[in-house]
Amino acid sequence: MRDTLAVLHVRVISPATTTPDVRAIARRSPAVANVVVLPGAAQDPLGDLVEFDVAREAANEILGQLRDLGLKDTGAVTVEQLDVSLSTAAERAEEAAPGDGDDAVVWEELAARTAADARLTWAFLAFLTLATQIAAIGALLDQPILVVGAMVLGPEFGPVAAMSLGLLRRDWARVGSAARTVVVGFAVAILITTACAAAGRGLGWVVPGMLDHRPLTDFIVHTDKWSFIVAVLAGIAGVLSLTAGKSSALVGVFISVTTVPAAGNIAVAAVLGHGGEVAASFIQLGVNLGGMLVAGVLTLFAQRALWRLFVPSSATIRIARGSRR
Repeated sequence: MRDTLAVLHVRVISPATTTPDVRAIARRSPAVANVVVLPGAAQDPLGDLVEFDVAREAANEILGQLRDLGLKDTGAVTVEQLDVSLSTAAERAEEAAPGDGDDAVVWEELAARTAADARLTWAFLAFLTLATQIAAIGALLDQPILVVGAMVLGPEFGPVAAMSLGLLRRDWARVGSAARTVVVGFAVAILITTACAAAGRGLGWVVPGMLDHRPLTDFIVHTDKWSFIVAVLAGIAGVLSLTAGKSSALVGVFISVTTVPAAGNIAVAAVLGHGGEVAASFIQLGVNLGGMLVAGVLTLFAQRALWRLFVPSSATIRIARGSRR
């Protein structure tokens, strides 16, 4: 048995008239295993229940065929990531699938994940505001550990990834929604942090000299070519972590970009009258967001193009190995 399998579990609710087509899609693919058909098992909506496991590398083709059957409207298609699969049949299915599971982008999965991460919710606003306030305190105290903590807490990469996918697909509604989340999110976070900084100045906790000398955190306002390069590299790593399901790598992306620290610095610099730092922080914020966005689009484009160029389709595999009956 292999240690890990890049296998997805697909559950389909299908009208009885469509079930033979669903079963045929599953049965004729060498990358599918463990097919189960339960006639009449679905109650809402009414229909049959068809379940099977599919190698991640072949998921796009299978899901595309199921979508073409109109099951989104007449039934349902649910996809789950399997953490453990003790199945020789599943191992054979993954071996038969073209390419490697870690390199395969399941586009429906990516679309759903980025759409969820890009919604403008109270939770998103809360996390971004808290991160911005921590970053502001880090800038005032010249404490890089606080700045790094704020970077980890910030949720801004989700909408950036959603915009990248939207630009790749020319899905302008997705781009607009994600862009609104970024703009509104940072605006709210900066305004609330500015109000808190103003209150701190009124209490005598925040004084003008706090931003005059801070050698450990002055990178926040110094934008150069390296700022853009790091943002691009972080954007590439972020997209790869999303498409390969490597959530642990995404934390490193958050620590790499100076978005939340720049937002926090805007707030405290504005309250303390450091106009030059406000402008520099806005530039830093824009450069980092722009670098991640460019990298995200190019990375997704490269993944799609390279997969189509170097990985044979499942149809080619069937011709070479013979259809499974």
